[in-house]
Order: sequence, then C-alpha cells, then structure tokens
Amino acid sequence: MDFTDAKSVVEVPELARLQAAQGGKTRITMRVDNATLAVFKARAEMVGGNDQTLLNEALRC
Repeated sequence: MDFTDAKSVVEVPELARLQAAQGGKTRITMRVDNATLAVFKARAEMVGGNDQTLLNEALRC
C-alpha cells in the first residue's frame, strides 16, 4: 500500500477524537530541555523501549 498522500490523524479531527477516546491518551505539547530528552532517549535505547513510555512512567510518580 502506498501511504504517500495519507493524512496525519491530527489533520482529521474525527480521527483525532476517536483516537483520544479509544486510546485513553491525550495529545499535549510540552517543552522539555534537550538534556532531559537526551537522557530519556538514551535510557529507552539501553532497555529497548520507548522514550515516551519512560516519560509517562516518570510523570506517574
């Protein structure tokens, strides 16, 4: 399948609402300094995980 012309979920408001309702997650914009982000990316690479998952876990504490 060729998805070259596919739209992002954020470009289709109905899909964005559906994804938020189904996924239990909310899209936000957050500014994080580069050093902090680098730490989470490095940790994710070391454990074979995802930096967003690690950020979520840290924010839950």
